[in-house]
Amino acid sequence: MKKIILSLATMATLSIADTTDTAITEPPLAIENSFLDRFHFKNDLRLRYESIERDDKDNKYRNRYRLRLGVKVDLIDNLQLEVGMRSGFANPTSGNQTFNDDEPLSDYFLQSLRFNVLGLSYKSGNSTYKVGRQAYMMYRPIKSQLVWDNDVSMNGVNYQYKDDTTIITVGLNQPTLEEASVAKEDVNLFIAQYVHKTKLESAKLNLGAGLYYYDGLKGNTTLFGSTKGNTAVNGVFTNDYHIVEGFAEVQLKNVFGKPLKIAAGVVYNFGADDDNFGYDVAVKLGKAKNVGDWQVKYSYTDLEKDATLGAYSDSDNFGGGTDASGHAIRAKYKAGTNLYIAGNFFFNTLNASNSKTGLETDYERVQLDVIVKFY
Repeated sequence: MKKIILSLATMATLSIADTTDTAITEPPLAIENSFLDRFHFKNDLRLRYESIERDDKDNKYRNRYRLRLGVKVDLIDNLQLEVGMRSGFANPTSGNQTFNDDEPLSDYFLQSLRFNVLGLSYKSGNSTYKVGRQAYMMYRPIKSQLVWDNDVSMNGVNYQYKDDTTIITVGLNQPTLEEASVAKEDVNLFIAQYVHKTKLESAKLNLGAGLYYYDGLKGNTTLFGSTKGNTAVNGVFTNDYHIVEGFAEVQLKNVFGKPLKIAAGVVYNFGADDDNFGYDVAVKLGKAKNVGDWQVKYSYTDLEKDATLGAYSDSDNFGGGTDASGHAIRAKYKAGTNLYIAGNFFFNTLNASNSKTGLETDYERVQLDVIVKFY
């Protein structure tokens, strides 16, 4: 019943949005049109059925939703105020919220919304400057989540230079500014990434390297209440996380009529002496851009315990975090102008130290999605 109510609410919102668009195209006064043109909305709602089956604890079968609301406001030329909210009770890597059978939807729907973007963005030529809380700016080959989950936000000051051949990103952030942070001491994060893009005869080649230096993790309590696979004693980190990343990505425009991407990446934490290496390889065919288009991505990932900070790596693969390996298949189909159908399938092995039984554990996860975008 709750899913039906939420779906009807979405349809009503879309109807209102369509009416608003009509009004905007024929404004009574030019000045009103100019003012409304300063607002750029981007919103989406995802309904998900999910199953999680593993050998070391009870299985889960649940219905979930994710709501994301975003707007960019042109304050003056090249300066924008960026505001975004998402469901999920401030989870730093996920906006998913499970439907609760024992609670009315109204009791937790609005309560779960939190700001994940709130800052200023200034553009000057090829440069972009961001201050405040904003979505990550790092380049990720085929959207790899080896180091950074899709939903991670940065809290600080970040800069990016981007042209036809180069992407340079640097920033100083503080993860403990996240609303959900429970770390005892403040943590600072310095990011630096360089990507070189080369056009070949029939393809594009992207080579990149990054440094992500956390200051204040060793001896500190976990950031969000869980080790997420990292080494800790009584909830206290025993290692630093000074992470280097390298990757290569090849993009082919037409393979059997579809775009094809192939990528490989490695990550190494020189703040830990052992269990500090990880890698992934991936291939993606197609792109769900126009109605009727589809895409499918396969990846294999292997992350040792302290290869990267588990709190910020992929929150779906392995159940979130590190200390595991396995396969992931992600597929998406564009069924309508603003409608997508998707499925994600994970077949993983959790290492013994990441298992509730102290033995290697099979971990299988299935996610079936319906996604509606509205503006």
